Amino acid sequence: MILKIAIFGMGYVGCTAAACISSQGHTVVGIDVSSKKVDAINAGLSPIHEPGIDDLLAAAHKDGRLSAATEVGNHLDDADIAIVCVGTPSGPDGAHNMSYIVQVTRAIANAVRADRGSPLTVAYRSTMRPGTTDQIIGPIFRSALGDAAEQLVELVYNPEFLREATAIEDYFHPPKIILGTIDGEPSANMEALHHGIDAPIFHVGIREAEITKFVDNTWHAVKVAFANEVGRVCQNLDISAKKVHEIFVSDTKLNISPYYTRPGGAFGGSCLPKDVRALQHIAADVGANAHLVDSLMRTNDAHKHHQFTFVTQGLESGAKVLLVGLAFKADTDDLRESPAVDMARKLLEAGYDLDVYDPALTPDNLVGQNLGYAYAYLPTISTLLVDKETAEAREYALVISTNRLTKTLSLKTTDIVDISSIA
Repeated sequence: MILKIAIFGMGYVGCTAAACISSQGHTVVGIDVSSKKVDAINAGLSPIHEPGIDDLLAAAHKDGRLSAATEVGNHLDDADIAIVCVGTPSGPDGAHNMSYIVQVTRAIANAVRADRGSPLTVAYRSTMRPGTTDQIIGPIFRSALGDAAEQLVELVYNPEFLREATAIEDYFHPPKIILGTIDGEPSANMEALHHGIDAPIFHVGIREAEITKFVDNTWHAVKVAFANEVGRVCQNLDISAKKVHEIFVSDTKLNISPYYTRPGGAFGGSCLPKDVRALQHIAADVGANAHLVDSLMRTNDAHKHHQFTFVTQGLESGAKVLLVGLAFKADTDDLRESPAVDMARKLLEAGYDLDVYDPALTPDNLVGQNLGYAYAYLPTISTLLVDKETAEAREYALVISTNRLTKTLSLKTTDIVDISSIA
């Protein structure tokens, strides 16, 4: 299926898209306010420096599949897709400057003909705050096209994952393809555009798609900052950072994997908090200034309080609550720095009538540090624990699940909040 595509913004993202899409046999027109960029493309030249772009653009121009213009004109009349790749630079307060998005959206909306035979797919690749499509882009199209907007335009958010210097390779071999639509259903035009590219495709709602780049890029920044902080610690201790990195990345079961990156409960247990604090001390002691590592315990504490306020929102004081799972992990009795202990403490301090179900726990069997931690933070633990029969027999206003133990209970209430994951 050969498509006609208009690409708005001939910067690094737009120019790469124009070169790669036209090389697949589609017809592309690039639209940019810069006459210099437009003239270069119309001469078969690349306005940016990126390995391989020149050859793709030259070949597409020679075959008549690629052109450029400074105005929209009538280029959208028979176009299947309009791809928006304009910049969203940082504003003074750190928020994205959305002026280019607004300008281009207005230009597209005003150029869409009311007698189109099929909707124009307008796909945004510019990085935008979640909610931009709903709150800015959608209203612009509705203002220009009225009630017919939904029949004339299909809005899509399709983030790109291109790295400069390897952009062509990344375009044809992306780690994933994200296609966000208003209703979360597949877009036929966008599926046709990505035909032949082997990558997992996620059909999601607009907002899930919009936040993807923020999450990915912030995670990449976290990785770089973390690696550099560890590197500083290693250098100051005369340790080979290269060897430490080699060991770290070799572990693809835990270190480089989906484990520990799923949003849900706070971290706890005998290892993570202890080792984070120790690394904080080591880094400070050797002058490495590991600010990212320093923030980990604070953000973990903030998450614990966030979960408490989330589960108790609207819950009447004195309400009967069941907490399922007190140890930091199912099938263990280790209470040390368990986030569930903090949850139980906060519930009691707030005046709720609390029961705790955790079949692995017997107060009389708690010893050592486990015993000390339990009674230091939850001195009434022996009166809180209930057995399975009691938990199933009582009426609860709220059940808070910290792990899979809830599945082993037949509870009377359906008001169960699972804080081990965030949907």
